[in-house]
Order: sequence, then C-alpha cells, then structure tokens
Amino acid sequence: MSAPLYSKRFTRRLLSMQLITLIIIGTLFYVFKGVSWGASALAGGVAAWLPGVVFIILAWRLQGQSPVKGRVAWTFALGEACKVLLTIVLLFVELGGFNAVFVPLGLTWLSVLVVQIVAPTVINNKG
Repeated sequence: MSAPLYSKRFTRRLLSMQLITLIIIGTLFYVFKGVSWGASALAGGVAAWLPGVVFIILAWRLQGQSPVKGRVAWTFALGEACKVLLTIVLLFVELGGFNAVFVPLGLTWLSVLVVQIVAPTVINNKG
C-alpha cells in the first residue's frame, strides 16, 4: 500500500474496511467454533492490519517534509521493511506465545490482505 499516493480519506476508508473484515471474520469464528478460534482469527487479522496502520502513520508523518532526491524510495523501502518485520513478529508471538489456532489465524490474515488488494478498486469504482 503506497500511502503517499492516496489521500488520507481514501486510506482511512481502506483501513476501516480491513478492520471491519477482521472483526466480522473473528466474530463468525467465535460464534461457530468457539473462543479460541475467534481469538485466533482476531489475532491473525491484527497481524495484517496493524503493520499497515504503522506504515500509514509513518508515511503521513513523512509526507509533509520536502523530499530529498532518493530519500522517498529509501523511506518507502524502510517503511515496507518495518511492516514485514512487524508482521513476522506478530505472527510468531501469536502462534508461539499464545498458541493460536493456525487455520482461523491464517484465513483472517489472508482475508485482510485480500481486502487491501481489492478495496482500492471497489473504492475507486464507487467514486
């Protein structure tokens, strides 16, 4: 997700759609499979959503600064690297530390990532 290319309103809508997706899927797993599956699903969604939020906050902070030649690419690469590392750390903590159930965690994680890919098309088509 390249936050500087999108407006703040667009980015908020995208993150809101991801948050709604993880809440809905977590609730469905909770209702049909129990507390551990619901919590695991929420954890998986957070592992996909939270790094995106951190990336956006960093991008918004740096967006107001005047770009130095070559700095924009490095800033983006550093933000993406932090996002990937945070995702890996969260997944390790959730799977190893909290003994989350893999299936709901993985499905919710993938669902939130799919929303990140599909949502810009849906948002842009609505106008």
